[in-house]
Amino acid sequence: MKRKEAGAAASFSATRAPAVAAIRTLAILRRLGRIMLWGIGGFVIGSIVLVMLYRVLPPPGTPLMLLRLVQGYGIHKSWRSFDEISANLVRAVMASEDARFCRHRGFDWSAIGTAWDRYQSGRGRLLGASTISMQTAKNVFLWPGRDWLRKALEAYFTVLIEFAWGKRRIMETYLNVVEWGRGLYGAEAAAQYYLHKPAGALTADEAVRLAAVLPDPLDWSPRRPGRRLLARSSSIHANMPAVPTALPLPCGR
Repeated sequence: MKRKEAGAAASFSATRAPAVAAIRTLAILRRLGRIMLWGIGGFVIGSIVLVMLYRVLPPPGTPLMLLRLVQGYGIHKSWRSFDEISANLVRAVMASEDARFCRHRGFDWSAIGTAWDRYQSGRGRLLGASTISMQTAKNVFLWPGRDWLRKALEAYFTVLIEFAWGKRRIMETYLNVVEWGRGLYGAEAAAQYYLHKPAGALTADEAVRLAAVLPDPLDWSPRRPGRRLLARSSSIHANMPAVPTALPLPCGR
């Protein structure tokens, strides 16, 4: 009798074990799910708070600045309000980086479509569709790179700043944080270093020279323009008529 009871107990335990393991696994998954939800919620709330703060306060630094600091480049920057930056530079940067800046809400779908068709045809990598809004989101909040996670976060922050900041603040922030050389960030630092004058005093030609180096600021210099830089400067001059001239800049009223 005792043997039968022992056998039955062992059989019951063997049958119950998988159910207990399943319950424990489900509990762990639920706990992980709650942690993930809390993490996502915290990120969303934190990112919104940060975006709202930067709507009125200058970002103290960016991930790229910290990376370059580790690489030994130093950090030279000086924030200037939008009204303290030459209108010539605003127009030159738009002509260089995003001539349709005033006509999109963060994403230039026409440029994205063209870049995708080029990529699909095998004529190159998926490049050339980044707007000033997207570059601002990347520079202020994210790390350098081309991985899909960073691109997804870039799109997320682009939507936030387009909604919360508006075009003028986006342009102001971009012109103050963008990399303009080794350890140089923002229009004022670039103007002082390359041209020995404040950003508010740049002529049209000087503004084009500065805007031309933005795609490759570590290797190109307005002081020593090579053939590619001169060609890009000519292209910017040619694109200038497509940039809005209505005041107030960047997009009129």
